[in-house]
Amino acid sequence: MTTYAPFDAVDYLDSEDAIAEYLSAAAEDPNPDVFLFALNNVARARGMANVAKASGLGRESLYKALSVGAHPRHETITAILRAVGVRLAIVTDQKAAS
Repeated sequence: MTTYAPFDAVDYLDSEDAIAEYLSAAAEDPNPDVFLFALNNVARARGMANVAKASGLGRESLYKALSVGAHPRHETITAILRAVGVRLAIVTDQKAAS
């Protein structure tokens, strides 16, 4: 019988481009928990302690902000995104614009 290791996206978030694409895809999902889960994975890939320090948040606050069902403030998300080396960009939704 073949056994497989569980999939963990963190193992594949090894470049800025991979992180940006991953977060962009997650942000398109209508469920906000999908984006928080993805941002949590990115923070784990970068090191939670490093992200907490760079964002100015305590580790406990970082874990709480990125937990499923959390409702973090815009400033918190922006600080975390900045700490992991990405930023939000607004683009036209061609489907909605038509």
